[in-house]
Order: sequence, then C-alpha cells, then structure tokens
Amino acid sequence: MFHIIASLIMGALVGWIAGRLMHAEGTLLRNMIIGVVGSFIGSIVFGLFGFYAYGMFANLLVDIVGACLFIWLVRKLF
Repeated sequence: MFHIIASLIMGALVGWIAGRLMHAEGTLLRNMIIGVVGSFIGSIVFGLFGFYAYGMFANLLVDIVGACLFIWLVRKLF
C-alpha cells in the first residue's frame, strides 16, 4: 500500500517538474498521470539505450525526461 502512495506522490512531483520545464501547467491529477506515464516511458526509452536507473536521483532524472517526452509527444499528436 505504501508503495502505491509513494508512486503517486513521486508521479505528482515528476509531473509538476516536467510541466514547469515544458511550460504545461496542470492540475494535481494531470501531474500524477503525466508523472506515472512519463516514468514508464522514461524507463522504456533509457532501457533501450542500456541505461538503468539505480537510486532515487537517477530514477527522478529518468522519470522527468520520460514525462517531458510524453508531454512533447502529446503536443505533437494533438
């Protein structure tokens, strides 16, 4: 249960940071969605290049880059 709550809090933080970097402000729910989906995308993209994040700072960096990629992709598609 704690892992789910921690993931949502981390997702909200990642979504907020990525939103600030990409100039895409949103609500708390939107930031959570962007953060969770972004962390998934970041893990896949960095995994394809052979980079695996170990540690909190590395995970945060991968998640933020993935969330920025997600925001960029959504802007291009819609």
